[in-house]
Amino acid sequence: MNQILGKDAFSKPVFGEKMRQQFADCYPEQPQLLDHDMSTNALLSLDALAKLGTALPKASVEYNPGDLPVGIDPNDVPDNGMSIADTILMIENSASWAVLKNIEQVPEYEALLLSLLAEIKPILESKTGKMLRPQGFIFVSSPNAMTPYHFDPEHNILLQLRGEKTMTVYPAGDERFAPATAHESYHTGGPRNLVWEEQFTEAGKAFHLAPGKAIFVPVMAPHFVRNGSRPSISLSITWRSDWSFAEADAHAFNHMLRGWGLNPKAPGRFPERNSAKAISWRALRKLHLVK
Repeated sequence: MNQILGKDAFSKPVFGEKMRQQFADCYPEQPQLLDHDMSTNALLSLDALAKLGTALPKASVEYNPGDLPVGIDPNDVPDNGMSIADTILMIENSASWAVLKNIEQVPEYEALLLSLLAEIKPILESKTGKMLRPQGFIFVSSPNAMTPYHFDPEHNILLQLRGEKTMTVYPAGDERFAPATAHESYHTGGPRNLVWEEQFTEAGKAFHLAPGKAIFVPVMAPHFVRNGSRPSISLSITWRSDWSFAEADAHAFNHMLRGWGLNPKAPGRFPERNSAKAISWRALRKLHLVK
């Protein structure tokens, strides 16, 4: 039976030996369903999350109606007419979706995030180098809520804590599902939501998440999420790497080249390092020749 845990909650590993081996086998490029042994924590109750949502800066809180289509422009997402605290506390009936971003801004949540990442840090650093910019995100979703089709720039493990959801993931770096221009736009300040086409429906791989399950999602792998019939709480632990930053900067450099009328080759996925374009972009940025 799950129990409320105190400050010593993570003296026992959350990720077991089998899970760590599965993670080592799939990281950094293959989505993978994993197991976790994280019981309910007082920091992750609805009351605590409502307080966290109120305490975080406005820029770190996003919430909206949950009955959205798979594909939607961020500018078209309506307001749900509630406060973040009420959205979370009434999540069973508010028909909403909420995300609390960068929870590491609050010391107790930073400790939670770093304790989890410490368990897999040796594995990930052996492949993609030093773990950079650890960040945490908490998702609270009403029954049947939809997170639209998008991609994210971080290496990510999403732990399902309450309720169920299905995440449908598409191959990272495959231009059928996210063209190079979408990557270039995102890495120069554009939206992360992607253009959805109905023909994508059968091409993704669906992963069912219930409490005790987690999923590793590769950098920039397109995906969408549909919540189950009960309210859901999920914790996303993320990090960046030298490799992921180099790929991002190479896309930004290509955006500049495309503006000059060129048709640049897309950056390579892992283990390619994309060093030349990344270094060039960083030099231009340091000289304030690009934003």
